[in-house]
Amino acid sequence: MANLFSQEGKKIMQARAEMKGQGVSGTATFTEYEFGAQRLVKVELELSGNPLKLKAGLHAVHIHEKACCDDDPSFKCAGGHFDPGPAGNSDPDVNHPYHAGDLPNIMIDENGKGVLEAITSRVTLSPGPLSILAVETSLMVHANTDPYQGGEKGSGISGGPRLACGNIKNF
Repeated sequence: MANLFSQEGKKIMQARAEMKGQGVSGTATFTEYEFGAQRLVKVELELSGNPLKLKAGLHAVHIHEKACCDDDPSFKCAGGHFDPGPAGNSDPDVNHPYHAGDLPNIMIDENGKGVLEAITSRVTLSPGPLSILAVETSLMVHANTDPYQGGEKGSGISGGPRLACGNIKNF
């Protein structure tokens, strides 16, 4: 049996999110690859900002359920975390760390810059029940780290205030 990662994946689709917030900006690229019957999405996020706003350390990164980053500086209109399905729970605190939109934290340096590269099997770009393009979603960077544990509704345990948001769009 061949090792999945020794094979070259076929690039299926790409999407992008232009990240913006007060004193924070960046770009996220999503690339879906097919390895036989398996599909994986690579997420590449580059972020920079005023070190007083985008403080050094780990910051939570999540895919949110709505593409709503343009008119609301607090980004509350982006809703909760992307978690489709009959048993889905978009509550950003209660559903942690089990939702489909959960990604690793991004490390920001003392100059307000950071890069995240991650692979996820929890979402797709192509059509289907896990597609983050079919329902228009966004990528969110939070002020605090994600401890990858659940908490009470409204506790903010999953990352706290929203610092930067980008609508995820096919390109």
